[in-house]
Amino acid sequence: MRAFVSLLLFCGAAFAQSDAAPQFVVADVHTSPPSAIPVTKGPFFGGGRYEIHYATMVDLIHAAYDVDPDRVYGGPSWLEYDRYDVLAMAPANSTAEARRLMLQSLLADRFQLAVHKDSKPMTAYVLKAGASLKLQESAGGSGCNMKIERMPQPGPPPTQGEDRPPMQLPVIVYTCQGATMSKLAETVANAPGANQYFDNKPVVDLTELKGTYDFTLRYTPKVPANFKTTGESIPIFDAVEKQLGLKLELSTAPMPVISVDTAKETPSANPPAAQKSFPPVPTEFDAAEIKPSDSKREGTVMPEIKNGRVLLPGIDLKSLVLIAWDFSPNDDNALVGAPKWLNSARYDIIAKAPAGVALGDLTPSSQKSFPINLDALRPMLKNLLVERFKMQVHTEERPMNVYTLVAVKPKMQKADPTTRTKWTNGPAPDQKDPQKSNPALGRFVTCQNMSMAQFAKLLQEIAPGYIHNDVVDATGLEGGWNFTLIFSGAGQLQGGGRGDGGGAASAGPTDGGASDPTGALSLLDAIPKQLGLKLEQQKRPLSVLVIDHIEEKPTDN
Repeated sequence: MRAFVSLLLFCGAAFAQSDAAPQFVVADVHTSPPSAIPVTKGPFFGGGRYEIHYATMVDLIHAAYDVDPDRVYGGPSWLEYDRYDVLAMAPANSTAEARRLMLQSLLADRFQLAVHKDSKPMTAYVLKAGASLKLQESAGGSGCNMKIERMPQPGPPPTQGEDRPPMQLPVIVYTCQGATMSKLAETVANAPGANQYFDNKPVVDLTELKGTYDFTLRYTPKVPANFKTTGESIPIFDAVEKQLGLKLELSTAPMPVISVDTAKETPSANPPAAQKSFPPVPTEFDAAEIKPSDSKREGTVMPEIKNGRVLLPGIDLKSLVLIAWDFSPNDDNALVGAPKWLNSARYDIIAKAPAGVALGDLTPSSQKSFPINLDALRPMLKNLLVERFKMQVHTEERPMNVYTLVAVKPKMQKADPTTRTKWTNGPAPDQKDPQKSNPALGRFVTCQNMSMAQFAKLLQEIAPGYIHNDVVDATGLEGGWNFTLIFSGAGQLQGGGRGDGGGAASAGPTDGGASDPTGALSLLDAIPKQLGLKLEQQKRPLSVLVIDHIEEKPTDN
C-alpha cells in the first residue's frame, strides 16, 4: 500500500509538472525561406512577440536549453543544416528563462523532439592546483570587477614596409571576492581578450579546492601572431600560474551535453489561430531624427538599440540602402545609378520603432547581448529613405559575372551518410592549425557530409568577402563529402584587396600556390589545390537595385 501511495504521489507530481510547463500563447513554426546568407537571427522579444529566424534544430536546442551548440550530440543528419522560423506570443512580462521553457515545450510538441542530459569526455583546458598556491581564503563579499589598467597605446611610427604600427597591449585586471574555483574557471574562460587563448575550448575546474577565495588576475589579451606589440605581455597561462599558483593544461574532461533521442524534420501544422496572430511588421518608425555626421569611422555601421531607440551613428547612405534592401554590404554591383557621394555622406540617425516590434531581448533577466532584428527594421528603413531623402528606386535583372562550381580532380573523402551535415570554423581538436605557422591563412572551414549542391549554396556564407551571389553546382558529384578548406579572408590579400569579390576573376595562380607574397591564399586558388574543384565565372541575370533619384540632404526633422 505504501508503494502504491508513493506511486500515485509521484505520478501526480509528474503530471502537475508537465501540466504547469510554460507554453507560448500561440506559435507559428515553418521552414525558413531561401536566403543568400542563412545566419541564425534571434531570439528577439518585444511587446509579447518572440521571434527566431533561420535557426537549425541545434540552434533551437541551444536557445531552449542554454547549452553550447557543440555540446548537442546525436540526432539525424539534418540537425545542423535545415533551418526554421519560429514566431510566438508570450506574456510581455515573461522572463528569458520562462521563454526558454516555452521553447522546450514547443520543440517537443511540433518536432517531437526528445532529448536527455548526458556527459561526454571533451577536449578542454583543465584548471589544476600548482605546487604553491597563492590564493587567499575569502574574507567576505562576493562578485568580480574588471578594469583596464593600461589602455592600448600606439607604438612608434611604422618602418618602411610595415602595414601595421606596433601597439602597446592593454592590461586587464580582474578582482574577485568570494569566488569558487568553478567561478574562477568560468571567469578565465569568458574574460575579454583571454578567451582567445583557448580556441573556443571550455575551461574546467579540476583543482579539487573547496571553499571561496579572493584573488586578482592581471593579464594582456591574445593578439594574432603577426600583430606587432611593444611593452609588457602577460599571457593568461602565465598569469594564472605565477599570480594564483594554479595551472591551465590542455586535456580532456567530462562535460555536460544534450543527447538528441528523436526529432522530426517536418514540424506539425500550425494552428488556425497562428495565421491571424502575427500581422506584418510596421513599415514606419513612430519618430526619426536624421542629421549629418562628422564621424570618420570606416566600414559598415550596424544598428544598435539603446533605451528602446534604434541608433545608427555615423552610417554612410550606401550601407543604409544595402541594409534596407537586404543586399550584401560587399557587393558593389548590387547598386546601379548611385551618385559618388553615396559612399561618403554619413548621418546620425535615431529612430523610435512602434510598440510590439521584436527588436531584441530587452528584459532585465537576459544576461547575454542580443543581435538586432534587421528583418523587422528593413520596411521602416526603406520608408525612411524614401520619405526623408526623396529616394526613388526600382529593381531589374541585369547580366552579371557569377560563379559556377565544377569538378576537376576531386580530392575529397566520401562521408558516412548517417553523420550530420554541417560546416564549422576552425580545425577539429585532432587537426593542426596552419594559422600558427602562417597567420595569413585566416579561414579554416571543416565540412562534414556535405553535398556539392549544399557546398555551392553555402559558399556565400562561408566566404562573403569573395562570393556575393548564389553559386551554381555543376560538379556532377553525388552524395555527401568530408573535406577542409583553408584560405585567406579577402581583406588579408595584399593591399587589403577584395579578392575576386568585385566580379573580376582572380589573377592569382590556380595551381594552389600562394596568391600573395605575404603567404595569403585566395579562395579561388585554395579550392583547386585542396578540393580538386574550381570556381568558373559565367554571365547570369541577377537582380540589382537601380537608384533613379536620391537627395544628399534629408528633409527637416
